[in-house]
Order: sequence, then structure tokens, then C-alpha cells
Amino acid sequence: MTRFSERLRLRWLFPKPTRFLALVSLSTLHNLCKSLVGFLLSQTLPFLAMDNFFSDYLTDDLDSSPYRPHRRFLQDHDLDFAHERVYLLPYRWLVEMEGEADRREGVLYTVTCNSDSDSEISLHLRKEEERHKIGVSGRQYALVSEGVWLRTLKRYNDSNNEVKDLGSLSNAEDCLPELFPLQVKIFFSLETSSLEAKISQKENVADFYEKACDIFNSAYNPVHIWDFSGQTTQFFLNDKSGLPHDSSGQSVKEVTLELQVHGLPDSMRGNGGNEMILDRSQMECSHSGSVTMNGSTDNVAPCKTANYFRGSSCRAIRSLGLTGLQNLGNTCFMNSAIQCLAHTPKLVDFFLGDYHKEINYENPLGMNGELALAFGDLLRKLWVPRYIPIAPRTFKMKLANFAPQFSGYSQHDSQELLAFLLDGLHEDLNRVKRKPYHEVKDADGRPDEEVAEEYWRNHLARNDSIVVDLCQGQFRSTLVCPICKKVSITFDPFMYLSLPLPSTTIRTMTLTVISTDGITLPSTLTVTVPKCGTLKDLIGALITSCSLKEDETLLVAEIYKNNIFRVFENPSESLGEIRDQDKVVAYRMQKDTETTPLVVFVHERSVETCGKEGLFGIPLVTRLSNISCGYDVQREFLKIINPFMMRAKDVSDDCENNEGISKRPSEDDEWGDTTNSCAIGNDTDSIIGTDDGIHLSTDFEFHLHGMENSKIILDKPLTVTTFPRKEPPVVVVLWSDKMLKMYNTSLLDSLPEVFKSQLFTKRIQESVSIYKCLESFLKEEPLGPEDMWYCPNCKKPQQATKKLDLWRLPEILVVHLKRFSYSRYLKNKLETFVDFPINNLDLSTYVAYGNSQSTDRYELYAISCHYGGLGGGHYTAFVRYGYDKWYDFDDSRVEPVNEDTIKTPAAYVLFYRKV
Repeated sequence: MTRFSERLRLRWLFPKPTRFLALVSLSTLHNLCKSLVGFLLSQTLPFLAMDNFFSDYLTDDLDSSPYRPHRRFLQDHDLDFAHERVYLLPYRWLVEMEGEADRREGVLYTVTCNSDSDSEISLHLRKEEERHKIGVSGRQYALVSEGVWLRTLKRYNDSNNEVKDLGSLSNAEDCLPELFPLQVKIFFSLETSSLEAKISQKENVADFYEKACDIFNSAYNPVHIWDFSGQTTQFFLNDKSGLPHDSSGQSVKEVTLELQVHGLPDSMRGNGGNEMILDRSQMECSHSGSVTMNGSTDNVAPCKTANYFRGSSCRAIRSLGLTGLQNLGNTCFMNSAIQCLAHTPKLVDFFLGDYHKEINYENPLGMNGELALAFGDLLRKLWVPRYIPIAPRTFKMKLANFAPQFSGYSQHDSQELLAFLLDGLHEDLNRVKRKPYHEVKDADGRPDEEVAEEYWRNHLARNDSIVVDLCQGQFRSTLVCPICKKVSITFDPFMYLSLPLPSTTIRTMTLTVISTDGITLPSTLTVTVPKCGTLKDLIGALITSCSLKEDETLLVAEIYKNNIFRVFENPSESLGEIRDQDKVVAYRMQKDTETTPLVVFVHERSVETCGKEGLFGIPLVTRLSNISCGYDVQREFLKIINPFMMRAKDVSDDCENNEGISKRPSEDDEWGDTTNSCAIGNDTDSIIGTDDGIHLSTDFEFHLHGMENSKIILDKPLTVTTFPRKEPPVVVVLWSDKMLKMYNTSLLDSLPEVFKSQLFTKRIQESVSIYKCLESFLKEEPLGPEDMWYCPNCKKPQQATKKLDLWRLPEILVVHLKRFSYSRYLKNKLETFVDFPINNLDLSTYVAYGNSQSTDRYELYAISCHYGGLGGGHYTAFVRYGYDKWYDFDDSRVEPVNEDTIKTPAAYVLFYRKV
């Protein structure tokens, strides 16, 4: 049992439940009938191509593709005609709308009307061998496939939009007239060896029948029909297959065409400018119950007529290509990407044409043509004049079969879907059946033009499709080894440009700079560094911001729980190791010398002060010089702590406030020399009055961390060996209550994070030009440690510098704005407003290779937008329609918008076409 029939069986056994009891009987019965018909079809006629006959009984999911890939995999191309819908339209209209590449061979028929009855029109179609003798007149019509009809209708619509934009289209030509159905029976006559057609008044509405009389009346001017669909030749082939005939020699096999005809003026006689389209040719069983097409004969049930074209054709024409897509459950990302591709020039024309001929069923990297077929079928439905949004279930099912990451109903990234879809379509439509192997050659001093052309030829030898023709360009990539200066130049293809926003290429970091000069208070500095930068970049930015002297240096350290957690010493260390929530300090000190070792002072409150020991504040770092005893340690500490000392007036005011709030009677301090904390005012005065600004009679107590008998006795001799050179010693400073009141310790407790995200406050709107994004993308930068380049000279991986240049630009330029950033610790979306041109994106200054034959200017035609955050959000699309009209495609809803409103911070993927 095939997958198609199995799915029908399951649908029949398990119909979809309905929510309301009142609708159960009708909806369930309807589904059962459709499933039963499909089930019987799959069991009895699996070898016949009968999808079209049951198109009105089966849903969109079952109508199009389950048989077709299997049938085409067998390459039974003769059966393809049975699934092509046939349309009749004015030949002059077709000639005016088609291009040189659309020229095709057709069979010409001269149509004569032999009606002896008022109730039936009898037409005789004689095949003309000398077609060059017949010019183009208003009484010529063309029989074409569905794709050609849609493509011609689209071009007609586009030309009307352009004319209307110039303000020269008259009201009479503003839209096409109404549509009407017409039943036509066609059969092959052995007597005349030609085709015969009948239009019966009984089977048509009276008004429509009268219009048909005007269309095919050949009394004044002959009527000619060009068959470009290849369908009429099947009747002649049937004559050679031994089919039964009646006594008069007429073939008993008839085909009834259900034609949707555009309304015509009152008189067709001699009118060369009429606008007549015969729409949706649909085979229907004749009275004999038999249908002949492409050599296949079988009995089928009567087919239901689809009259969705009824109503105002003005709306139909103006809504061409303005059909929405239903949201199947978090599929807005898919709808947004599809609408942008469905309005991509030349790609639409390709899929509205006979694209089946270019499907590569042998490509192991492809998907057996199923993705291209599903996308082409969906695109054609989007361009048929209609008002009902389409449910893209079949396309989503095919997509999930080959890309399981898009299965289910979770939200995804429209750019990721776009990248997969373009690559998948390319492989399904790759014209190269067997890919040759080409060895990559180095430039070896050859001109860039020669090397680039060689790379491009090798690429096209393996990749040749409509996607490559339209969407692929070429980079010039230059790598330079930092050791041997080896230069490597390659030319690589690209499908789209992923431009980083400045907020994603640079990083804002806030640090606290603490000086050891004994004068300067700590300061907070905010610097910008490359997001993928190193410690060298950070120190360079700090040196510029704080105007570092030549004999000074910076020691960068991370503070955790009031202690130094780690010291950043390697200049090539990645800044990615520093998180936004970390607290980082840069100590400004004299450059390293052999006789001045580093020492770290950490602060701890004494037990008498807070009842328990506890670290507080920012550790201080300095260099010890001329150490002889504990007093030298005390002197260095008092020097670096001196900027934190409060003025005498501040201390006195603080003491008075403390007396009125919480004064402990008869409370002695640790040294027993005072019973009131305000007595420290005398000490403060004496400290300020000293020559060097430092008073040595203080209540600090010093201990060496991690050593027995760690207390440093002030008058005891010390040597440099007491403090190891390789690892800076840590001196714990015990603060008494007296000392805590003499110094402003709040300055020591103030330590900001590297970056504090504003979660609940609205940030100032950032704005950047798309050209700045492009410059950031193309600038030279070193490779990361994980992307090392193997240097052929050094014979080992090197962290080379890389420079990209645009070399060859595609006809369709897709620009991806990298709004989503992911790191080891967080995810973020940037709401930066990117200012991008709508009508004149000029890339001429960014292209390394000047080609006078091609322009480097683009105009915008579509935008995929994302609103909201990472946790959810919603995707929509803006699409240019005509010259200056824009529409907002929001799933099923399609509404016109002003051009001024399409530039928003939600712009995510931009689609440009060459001017």
C-alpha cells in the first residue's frame, strides 16, 4: 500500500473531530465521502493519473503531490499532460506580454463555424501547415497551460500597475470584465481528420451562449487558435491507437472543457482589442461517460464545476498575487518567507512556466523534486485570482519530511527557513546531472579577474539552477598569516549577506579604574570593544579613556565576593570570558620592576565591629618598595586608602547624627583611649595636618592570608622574601569601628557590573545605516581561536586576519540583518533601527571588481519582519506591488500600506532586485 493510500485509509477511519455537536453529522459525512473516493481511487486506479478529475472532492493536501513525485520518479512524462490545465486567451495579448525567452512552437488551427441550428454552435478546427501566411489579428486566440496563463496574466497586471503609476491608464482599461463559464465539447472526426467542437445552448447560460456566438463567429473574419499546450495533438495520436468509432466515423471519445471566460464587449466582430481569457480548463465527462486525454481512457464520475471566478473581475485582477496564507500554528515565519519569494521577479515567472522540465530527480543532494513541486504548486495558487487565503499544509508536510527541524508547530527563524528553502530548491532544480571534480588552485600571483572567473566556472560546472542564476554572488576572501605573511586569496559563492548590526559587532563594557597614587578616587569608565575582541583591545580602550602615562600600566582583575577571583594577563585572551554580570576592576599602577612586588589588600570588619568577621569593599593593589618592617606595609596601605578619608567636618557631622540616634553609654573602643566615637575628630585633624597627609597612628590590623602567625607586627623587621614574587600576597586588613567612621567605605562598596541590561526601562532608539552594517561585515578582522587557518608555509594552524570583498553581485540580493545574538550565557534580540534605502541601494563603492556591463544599484521589493522578543514574536512581510504600492502580508490578512511605514526596527530580511 502506498503512502498516499495509507493516509487516505487513516483519514477514512479517523475523521477529524468537530467542536460543536450540531456540525458533527455534516462535516463528518463530508470528510468520509471525500476520503472514501480517494481510498477507492488509490486502490483501483493507482497506475492512472487521475488527480485532476477528483480535484473537487479531495482537499489540497490530497490533490496535488502524493502521486506526482512517484509518477515522475518513474519518468512517465507522457502522463504529465493529463495534469496540465488548459487556458484560452487572446493571442495578441500573449505576444505582447511574453518575452523572447518565452517563444515556443505551437500548432495553428483555423476555426470555422458550421452552425445550422440556433441551439448549438458547431466548430471545425483545421490544422494549418503554412503558419507564416497568417498574421496577428484580433480574432486569434492561444491555447496555453496554466503556468503560461498565470504568467501572462501577471505580466498584464504588472504592466497595468506601471501605467497606472504614470497616470495614463483610462478608466475603461482599468480592469478586465466579468467572468462567465462556458461548456465546450471537443472530439476528433475521422471523416474530416480534424477536430470538431460543439457548444450547446442547453448546457450553457443563455447570455454566455450568445457571447460564445460572438467569439467564434467566422462570418466576417476568420478565427484562428494557436495550441501551445500540446493537448490537441493527443486527439491525433488517439486515432492511431485503434480506438472504437461510431458508424459515421466520428470518435466516440469526447472531452468537455469547463471554461471560465472573461466577459467581452457587446460586439466581437472585427474587434482586435478585446480582452478575453478562458480560465481553468477542467475536463468533464461527456454524455457517453468516457474521457480521452493523452492516450488514456477511463470512465469517471461527473466532475464538479469550480466557479470561484464569479463576481467582479476588477477585484480579481487587482488581487492577483495578493492572496494570504493561513497560519497553521506558529507558521508565520514560513508565511513571511514564502510571500517574499512569491513576489521575487523571474523566480515567479520560472515557477509559473514549465519548471517541471528542469527538476533533477537524480541529484542525491536534492529531494527527488518534491520540494520544488510543492513550492511551485503553492506559488501558482498564490497567483491565481482568488479571495480565500490558502492553507499551505502540503508544502509544510513536504518541508518537514526533508527538514525535521521545521516539523511540528514551534516558532522558527524565517531566515533559517529561507536558507534551507533556497538551497533545497537549487538542488531539486540543478541542471547538472553529474558534478565534475575540480581541484582548487591557488592564485600564485595571477590577476584576480582570471582567478575569480576560474572559480566561478568551476562553481557553475557543479551548480547551475534558477536559484544560482538569480540569487548567488561571489566574495573575494583574503587571508594573511600573522607569522610568515603568506597571502591566500579565494573566491567563494554566497546566497545572501548576513550583516551584523553595530550592537552585535561591538560590546559596551563598564569597569572601575583604581589608582595607586594616593590622590585619585576610583572612577567608572565605559568603553566599547569588539565583541569578539581580546584583552589587548580592552586595555587599549582603557588606556585611551584614562590617558595612561608611559610609566604606568593596568592590571585587569575580576572581583568576586570582595576578593580577586582571577587576573587577566594574557593579551590574546578572549573577552567572551568576561560575562555581563561580572565585576571587573582595572588597577592603575607603576610598571613592573624587580624590586617592587605586588601586594593585595582585602578589607575585613573586626569581630568587635559587626559581631563576626566579614570581607567588604574592593580589594586594593599596590607595589611595595623599601620594605623593612610592618610600618612600611601600613604606610603603603594608608597611602592608597587616603583618597577615601572623609573630611573633619563630615566626620563631626556624622558623629553628631550618631549621638542623637544610637549612642552606647560607657562604650570603650578597642584601644581604650576614648569612650565616645566623636573623639576621633582629633585624630582626623592630626592626620590632615601631617606633612605627607598620612598619620601612622591608626587602628588598622594587618594579617598575611594563608600563613600561621599571620599578624604583621608593625615594629618587627620584614624582608622582600616574606612576600612571594610569583603570586601576589594577600594582606587582610581588619577595620575597627573607629576606622570605618574615618573613611568613606561606601566608595569601596560601589562596584558596577560589566553591563547592566535595561529590562524595564525603555532604551533610546538606536539607529544605524545599512552601509555601516556592510562596512562592519567587510572589515578586516582576526580569525577566532576556533577558526584557525592552516598556513601552507608554516605547516600549522595560524590565527590569520581575514578580509572579505564583494566581487560579483547577484540579480536578487537577500540581506539578512543579524538581530538575534547567541552566546554561552544569554540570548538577545537587537531592536536597532536600520536605515536602508528603498529605491537606490548603491553598492558600487563596495565592489572590488568593476564591471561596466552590470549595474550595482538595487531597489527594495520585499521585507520579512519580526516583531517581539526571542520567546515568541510574530513574523509578517511587506511586499512591493507595482511601481510604488506596498502591501502588508500578515498571514491571512493582506492590506495596503504607505511606503513611509515599511521602515521599522522589525525589518529582519531585506530583498533587493537590480535596477
